[in-house]
Amino acid sequence: MATITLESIGQVARVASQKMAHLSTTLKNQALSNIAQGLLDEEAAILSANAADCADAEAAGLSAAMVDRLMLNSQRLQAMAKDVRAVAALPDPVGEVIDMHTLPNGLIVGRRRVPLGVIGVIYESRPNVTVDISSLCLRSGNAVILRGGSEALRSNQALVKVIRRALGAAGAPEDSVQFVDNPQRELVSQMLEMREYIDLLVPRGGAQLIEFVARNATMPVVAGGVGVCHTFVDRAADVEKGVAVVNNAKVRRPTICNALDTLLVHVEIAPLFLPAIAREWGKAGVEMHCDRRALSLLEGVARREGADWKLKAARPEDFGFEFLALVAAVRVVDSLEEALEHIQRYGSGHSEAIITEDYSAAMRFLDEVDAAAVYVNASTQFTDGGQFGLGAEVGISTQKFHARGPMGLREMTSYKWIIMGNGHTRPL
Repeated sequence: MATITLESIGQVARVASQKMAHLSTTLKNQALSNIAQGLLDEEAAILSANAADCADAEAAGLSAAMVDRLMLNSQRLQAMAKDVRAVAALPDPVGEVIDMHTLPNGLIVGRRRVPLGVIGVIYESRPNVTVDISSLCLRSGNAVILRGGSEALRSNQALVKVIRRALGAAGAPEDSVQFVDNPQRELVSQMLEMREYIDLLVPRGGAQLIEFVARNATMPVVAGGVGVCHTFVDRAADVEKGVAVVNNAKVRRPTICNALDTLLVHVEIAPLFLPAIAREWGKAGVEMHCDRRALSLLEGVARREGADWKLKAARPEDFGFEFLALVAAVRVVDSLEEALEHIQRYGSGHSEAIITEDYSAAMRFLDEVDAAAVYVNASTQFTDGGQFGLGAEVGISTQKFHARGPMGLREMTSYKWIIMGNGHTRPL
């Protein structure tokens, strides 16, 4: 029965996608406006559903990080509505003509952006993903099949209800947003075989989910989201600036994929910087897993100051680990070269940062670090579609094809070649 249900969902989504591809910008914008307003109008119902999901998650023993990802409140709903309106304010990518030019033989050749078709998304915990992806798919003329985690089932059902109603009120096909409300894990495997209906699959969640989808999907996959993010404090760093950036990168929201996981500090600035960041992280309750040199230095300062910092000796597996919690690995390095080597070995290709006032060091870091987002003197928590001016994001790709970094509207399109002639024939 589940197979028939998924088959039906795929068929309906495919039909809807053909209609979506030709919707006017005005109609799509009206639908987005309806979604944003609907989120605010239905706040009580959405938050009630979410509260039930959060209560079940806590009772089931889900980690605090997972519950935080799941939780909605009035502020987060308002932010979601704001992001939807931001998507509506962006240029419509569908129909954009690229690289139009005339060949020597007189043919006019170019490319026109077109929707991908049907996007399948398998994700965990975060119900805001339901709104972000639906909005981006709508604006880019795609249909979407959503398969959220069982822990967010009620929340996602409430959100999808708002979205589909908003689409219908604007005259857009409600069936362009499909939600798989059966939490059986077997359905994930079945979705991975629906190449006939799904043009692109995007997994969002933990490393296990992403690896499973990338290994087993029969359609193209944009994999990413696992963020082992580093910040390197260079010998020429401004300590005050660095403390603010590093603290934000770890503490602002430790449960998201662009949060700092490993702090690398140049040996020459470590005696100044490490105690300074430890004081800030001590206020937030950050647990620091330190290499030998960092631990020795911080334990000495802590004894002198009577500080109760959470210091532990780092284990080998702490480096290259995504904590998603108020935990960070800390290592002292002897040079920029050593920091670059560490990032190359342990990074996941997500977001990496350097804190420095040395222009040459900054440029070398930008040149040599291979990641989707590379920062100088800024928090890695900016790696986000909304923060990059994309309105929202379908996900953050850590691969290099077909998209890299936050995936916005343009990354939700392909193109077709358009050729205009005047009776042209190709010579024999």
